[in-house]
Amino acid sequence: MNILVAPPARTGAERLPDGRLLGWAEWGPPDGTPVLLSPGAATSRRLGFGAAAADELGVRLISLDRPGLGASTPAPGRTFADFAADVRAFAAGFGRPAMVGNSQGAPFALACAAAGVVGALALVSAADEVADPRFADVLPGELRRLTELSEHDPEAAEKIFSGFTPQAMWDLVTGGSPACDLAVYERADFAAAYREALREAFAQGPAGYARDTVLAMGRWRIDLAAVRVPVDVWYGELDGGHSPDLGEGLTARIPGAVRHVVPGIGGALLWTEPHRILRTLLDRLAASPQR
Repeated sequence: MNILVAPPARTGAERLPDGRLLGWAEWGPPDGTPVLLSPGAATSRRLGFGAAAADELGVRLISLDRPGLGASTPAPGRTFADFAADVRAFAAGFGRPAMVGNSQGAPFALACAAAGVVGALALVSAADEVADPRFADVLPGELRRLTELSEHDPEAAEKIFSGFTPQAMWDLVTGGSPACDLAVYERADFAAAYREALREAFAQGPAGYARDTVLAMGRWRIDLAAVRVPVDVWYGELDGGHSPDLGEGLTARIPGAVRHVVPGIGGALLWTEPHRILRTLLDRLAASPQR
């Protein structure tokens, strides 16, 4: 049986210039090519992907806790630009590393690309900008209400999202997943790792997740036209939860971005295609003038 997730090889926390801590976990050789990971909603640094692929390809995969999640110090009122600044400080010794943004972590990774912090980017099962008016007529009523609230009354939206728990997130993900994704999520090894990452993410309370969600569900205000690095956008063809058009519009808004739609899988794509995603990302990084 293929191992879809493995415990981190190394964990720690970096002191940022303002004194806050940024938690991280690593897989792969410590002298490998650095690839940062912005994880999905409500998961901590501990839920990585492709440990075997990282070893094989010489990738030092570094997963980062966003503020208030896992081991990272809270930063109330933070923005996408604030996260990009944190990553710039963390990665100061790496030059411009590659980055992967998964699910709700995707807009945070996009902010890093727009700010020139990274040299290549893979967006995997990316949470789309659902508050964009082009989606207004296709969103279910409750989702549309939450996107409008996130945009116009973020404090009220954060209070709603602060009611979420690790179990609620597990139920949300598994309850809306197709059978091909459940075959991943319900495997004993994956479920244990995922539940541990949820538990760790909420260890400081739900505020970190709530702030992430308000940022992701409102208008992003990220200058996507400013992205000057290679970007690959990856979706499973059966993904019904991350983007109403499987990233077609999102890809078109990012200069030079390339979209990949993978058959036979949905939102679990990160764990079923790690070699392909990482190999493509390394190729893009090697060819990037921004490296």
